Amino acid sequence: MTASKIRGIFTMISIAIGLAIIMFFMHFVFRKNNSRFARTWCRVFFPLNRFKLEIYGAFDESADILMLNHQSVVDIIFLEALHPQNICWVAKKQLGEIPFYGYALTGPEMILIDREDKASLIYLLKEAKNKLEQGRPLVIFPEGTRCKDERGFLPFKSGAKVLAEKYNLKVQPIVLVNSVKLFNTSPLQTTGKEARIIALEAFTPEKGSNWYEKMEEQMKEVYQKHYQELNP
Repeated sequence: MTASKIRGIFTMISIAIGLAIIMFFMHFVFRKNNSRFARTWCRVFFPLNRFKLEIYGAFDESADILMLNHQSVVDIIFLEALHPQNICWVAKKQLGEIPFYGYALTGPEMILIDREDKASLIYLLKEAKNKLEQGRPLVIFPEGTRCKDERGFLPFKSGAKVLAEKYNLKVQPIVLVNSVKLFNTSPLQTTGKEARIIALEAFTPEKGSNWYEKMEEQMKEVYQKHYQELNP
């Protein structure tokens, strides 16, 4: 067994134990505010695994929706650990059906959509409006799923754009770099200990413009710059 796989197993175990602790507090103690306090236990993940996380920029607490690239399950831990607000994730419905893990999404009332259902966009818009009225910023992966190529992104899907334009939301792009090196499930391994999160300037999109395409290009450029610095 390689050293990277051993580290990957340790990381997986730490995630499982941490998730169990969070779920315990969610169910028995911290039910208010969608168990936001319990979810901040994600902060323990980084020192426990001796990971170094560098943060560039700052979260804009006036942003209505955060859009970020997706490489690893630890991407969720990044935001839950660091963001100061009671964020609401937009995720695949299938994740909420996974035993044990699914409660971590359904318990805090995240938005789970079935991408195969044609009515999912209508459901997303309705639920997103409800969460925004509750003061919960939305978090979405424009790629729709994890990108297996750590050198770049998958093409952005239209759902995030429709959502932002429908409600005239203030958008903050977030770029995650090297998260897949901290923990990869296929193959199971940890190949690095340093990652970065870059919070870009928030903005309100102008309808009819190509803001979505420009944001995608900006995020790709920022990603490549920091990726090259971390992986020379």
